Amino acid sequence: MSDKGQARFVDRFSVVSDNPAPPVPDGQREEESVGTFGYLRGVRDRSLMLELRFKDGSITAFSYALLDRASFDPSEGIRLRFPGQEVRLVGRFLNDAAGGAVRLFEAITRHRVVWVQEVSRADSMEAQDGVPIVDAILLGK
Repeated sequence: MSDKGQARFVDRFSVVSDNPAPPVPDGQREEESVGTFGYLRGVRDRSLMLELRFKDGSITAFSYALLDRASFDPSEGIRLRFPGQEVRLVGRFLNDAAGGAVRLFEAITRHRVVWVQEVSRADSMEAQDGVPIVDAILLGK
């Protein structure tokens, strides 16, 4: 393709906005914590990785780009499938609105959840009704 043809192609198929939103540096994103998970509040904000924080203090992170499938079943929790690994989040109120209107499963499917924290039994028992609680994070093949 000639330079002239390439320029016409770019002009024709480029999306130009009068007011493009500037990129937000990682340290300045609006992150909010809702009980056992943290999410990005901005409409356009997306997390690159999902951080899983275990009771023992260990942390494992998965790339959202590799998230192949997500499903929610009230009796089994949230299942996330990554290549060679399945993550299962077990708990209560995992798809109920929290913090105004944030649903854990929906926020994960939109790549807005930054981290999920597994809570201790004592914290689980003290949690308010309706607040999402992750009692266990299970990793499997």
